[in-house]
Amino acid sequence: MSTEHDDPLQTFIAESRELLLQMEEALLDMESRPNDPETINAIFRAAHTIKGSAGLFGLDHIVAFTHVAESVLDRVRNNEIALDPGLGALLLQAGDHLGQLIELLAAQGSPDATVKAGGQALLEQLEAYLATAHASPATVRAEVPAAHTGQCTVDSPRWHISLRFGPDVLRHGMDPASILRYLATLGEISAIRSITDATPMLAEIDPEACYLGFEIAFASDRAATDIDGAFEFIRDDCLIHLLAPHAPLDDYRRMLEALDKDVGMRDILLALGSLSAAEVAALDAEAPTSEAAVEAEAGGSEPAENSAKETRTAENSLIRVDAGKLDQLINLVGELIIAGAGASMVARNSKLPALIEATTLVSRLVEDVRDSALTLRMVQIGATFNRFRRVVRDVAKEIGKDIALDIRGGDTELDKTVVEKIGDPLTHIVRNSMDHGIEPAEVRLARGKPATGQLRLNAFHESGSIVIEVSDDGGGLNKERILRKAIERGLIGESQVLSDKEIFNLVFEPGFSTAEQVSKLSGRGVGMDVVKRNIMALRGTVDIESVEGVGTTVRIRLPLTLAIIDGFMVGVGNAAYVLPLDMVLECIELPNNLDPRHDSANYLNLRGGVLPFIRLREQFEIDAPPPVRENIVVVQYAGQRAGLVVDRLMGEFQTVIKPLGKVFSQIRGIGGSTILGSGEVALILDIPGLVRQVTRQSQPAAAGSTETCTTGST
Repeated sequence: MSTEHDDPLQTFIAESRELLLQMEEALLDMESRPNDPETINAIFRAAHTIKGSAGLFGLDHIVAFTHVAESVLDRVRNNEIALDPGLGALLLQAGDHLGQLIELLAAQGSPDATVKAGGQALLEQLEAYLATAHASPATVRAEVPAAHTGQCTVDSPRWHISLRFGPDVLRHGMDPASILRYLATLGEISAIRSITDATPMLAEIDPEACYLGFEIAFASDRAATDIDGAFEFIRDDCLIHLLAPHAPLDDYRRMLEALDKDVGMRDILLALGSLSAAEVAALDAEAPTSEAAVEAEAGGSEPAENSAKETRTAENSLIRVDAGKLDQLINLVGELIIAGAGASMVARNSKLPALIEATTLVSRLVEDVRDSALTLRMVQIGATFNRFRRVVRDVAKEIGKDIALDIRGGDTELDKTVVEKIGDPLTHIVRNSMDHGIEPAEVRLARGKPATGQLRLNAFHESGSIVIEVSDDGGGLNKERILRKAIERGLIGESQVLSDKEIFNLVFEPGFSTAEQVSKLSGRGVGMDVVKRNIMALRGTVDIESVEGVGTTVRIRLPLTLAIIDGFMVGVGNAAYVLPLDMVLECIELPNNLDPRHDSANYLNLRGGVLPFIRLREQFEIDAPPPVRENIVVVQYAGQRAGLVVDRLMGEFQTVIKPLGKVFSQIRGIGGSTILGSGEVALILDIPGLVRQVTRQSQPAAAGSTETCTTGST
């Protein structure tokens, strides 16, 4: 079967991954709400949907395994089995195994001996919970026999299903026979008639088109939504009528009106046993004209298939788009912005009012398109946070600690690319906090803390960035031990004085560790250099705050998007630079009355506060003479303010971020580049790095000489 991106199999794989995540979250919820029927039903529905969809594609190994898990869940749902921690852990392992099978399917592989052995071991454990079931374990594990899996009995209600496949069903990779195979898992097909009246003459047949239809008498105890779910992947390409048992004749009459009347439908309904001879004769009678019947025709009483479809209205309003297509769209929007900037420059140079007005309108529309395109890639970070519930649960049991996870800010949105790349650094930080941050229960009790440790994941927006915090209420970092290790390794001198923040940031040095015993999970500081490197690759920063005996907070700041930003352009000499607009607070003129004795200190009084600044002319060693009047751009990052002295203020600019090559990636103060409308390249300033540099240089002078600030008051 083809596995192209638009193939239904790819849709099945994507939806199965989502359902497995939902199933895992629900199972974790059961540990705190063990008897919540809605959560149990959610777990059952996830397993049932995966089984049903797998059946449509003939994935018998997935169907067989999922059926056993579904049977156990069905007994839990019927209060025949209690969902205790042991069963919950087993179902989590079953979900992991299903995930393996789905990933193998995505990679076009097949289960090897190890995977099969693991699945068989899980089946044996699951079947132990079915030991008292009416069917034997061998029957349960069989490849889904129709009479058992459909739970059909002699007295099961009789449904009628009318199905006409669309001509493109085969082209979309769907096998009509798979629908019959899946229906057999829900009940019993007591009678069936193939409809081939749509088949054209031999010379006109399209070998890739489908001309088939079915009329089916179906016995099942399942709900309408379960039976209707069999047609999930062909709903948009087919004509489907699902008539409930004992449906009124008006429902059959409406079905006949929608179908071709020349195929002898009345005889087929009679032969299948869906209608009696008297009922078939009554179909030809005049339709009722009572007020009730009129209301029914107007929608007051709809057939079962309509009510089943209503439950999927919200789902049908969403479409899946390949991430690669979104990336291509963002790239094209970026090129459009660059081309629009060039057109605007030509318009300004031409000084034609009509042309300037037209390009201004185009620029505004391009900005709207940019915002809309970027919104398409924004996703909530809550899904990433929720995955750590399983990590925390498993790690806590492995290391013998009782740890509770508190998730906040899950609805905070950021670029999908950032979300995908932040998972590994967060995993390392979380494991470190659990293994070496949070103390064992006996130590916590001796220190007057609750026996259960608290780990918190939090996210929020701040100044155009997203802040992610990983906090624990553990023992905190030992500053003296960090300093001692740093001196031993020659990272700092013995007489060097560091702030608390600088001390804590030493743990990001390669190979730095203060752990007395190396754990197989982590060591606080071990691998933290990799964490910092990965975060900096996303144009982000990471800092640590810690109080010994109280806890530690690792704070990560990331840009909302890696593609396009609003920028503020400045000029120094003949060069142009771009600052992220959301970090710019204000622009002021550089005072010309700075005391020459303290000018080298590079700080001034801004409305009663100390503002350190840096001259970009000196930072980038620009030889051109400075202008008579210079300006300061006040920027802020992570609560710290600094000033950047520039020659010219050139206004707002839509900035398409282009990465620097490896040769230039280590240049201090530069975070990327962009292309101007003229075709020239402008560098994007690394504001976080510059702010840290400015504040670090100015702290000693500002602390020891506050009286000099008054000379440059603004």
